[in-house]
Amino acid sequence: MALNKESNLEIMSVFKECLPIFSVLNDENRQKIILILSEFPEGIIVNDITGRLNLSRPAVSHHLKVLKGAGIVDNVNKGVESYYFLTLKRAVENLKKLTSSIEKKCTLR
Repeated sequence: MALNKESNLEIMSVFKECLPIFSVLNDENRQKIILILSEFPEGIIVNDITGRLNLSRPAVSHHLKVLKGAGIVDNVNKGVESYYFLTLKRAVENLKKLTSSIEKKCTLR
C-alpha cells in the first residue's frame, strides 16, 4: 500500500507541474496564437499576430504573457521589436513525465 501512496504523491506532483500547460491550452485564442507561432519558428511580433486574429493588441500581449509563463512561448528583442516564438520543450517534457508516471502506475497493478 505504501508504494501506491508514493506513486500517487509522485503523480500529483507532476500534475501540479502540468497545471499551467492545461490551463493555457484550455483557451481557444491561445490555441490560435500557438498555431500562428508554429508558422514562424524565427518569431513574430505582436502586431503581426494581432493582424491575424480578431483580438486587440493588449489582449494578444496578455495571452502571450500567459503562454510565456507556462513555458510554451518565449521572446527575443531585436531592436525595438519583440519577436515571440514557441518553446515547447519544457511543456512537452512535463507532459511526457506525467503520462509516463500514469502508465507506470497502471502497469504496477
